[in-house]
Amino acid sequence: MLSAACGRLVSAPLSAVARKWLHASVSQLSADRRGKAEESPRALDPVLLEFLVCPLSKKPLRYEASTNELINEELGIAYPIIDGIPNMIPQAARMTHQHKKKEEMEQH
Repeated sequence: MLSAACGRLVSAPLSAVARKWLHASVSQLSADRRGKAEESPRALDPVLLEFLVCPLSKKPLRYEASTNELINEELGIAYPIIDGIPNMIPQAARMTHQHKKKEEMEQH
């Protein structure tokens, strides 16, 4: 009986009041997200550096505060930190400039 009542509520068209409330909520959420985008990124908890290693080389990583990334000097890659959470997926990493310069010198 309760599921039938819930089904009617979900399938019922939105009233004008509900539409206004929903529109205001979405607008507020968008404004909150814009405000968060302007804030500085959350830094990595230093305790995590003791445990995190590069998933490719299994070597320790260096935290770079200016770019908010974890750097693998040996491989020349940088893993981004998003909202304080390191993205350790190799496909998400970027090549660092040092590594690119080294590759260019080896090619010549």
